[in-house]
Amino acid sequence: MANMSDQQSYVTDADELVFLVEEVPRKLRRLFDASTAKFGLTRTQWRALAYIFRTPGLTQTELAKCLELERASVGHVIDQLERAEYVERRAVQGNRRVWTLHLLPRAVAILPALRDEADAIYARLLAGVSAEEVATVKRLLAAMSANL
Repeated sequence: MANMSDQQSYVTDADELVFLVEEVPRKLRRLFDASTAKFGLTRTQWRALAYIFRTPGLTQTELAKCLELERASVGHVIDQLERAEYVERRAVQGNRRVWTLHLLPRAVAILPALRDEADAIYARLLAGVSAEEVATVKRLLAAMSANL
């Protein structure tokens, strides 16, 4: 039977760091879900709109890579955004199998409000964190990511 001091060693400093690294995105997802729901959107739909805004004419396959989702799942998201009149698919001339994605005016109209929502969440996330600390965290996370 292990005593309490032995059990303490089962949770290491590295564990605590990883738990925190996992906790932050989970909390961010929850905040973004609540925030995008105000617009009748899911977080994934909001992200899709952001990627399409950044790269008009993105294909569904390219968007799937950006969102790290399967093409079929992205197809469902685009179907929903089309029904809501936020996005349209346009056929690529000479290739009936490829469609490009474009924002409609209704999506462009809500982008500033979505930007404000995201900025408010980021301000909450980074409250009390200096620019130097943000740079350090970015550098450390990039190094950790590269290690994996």
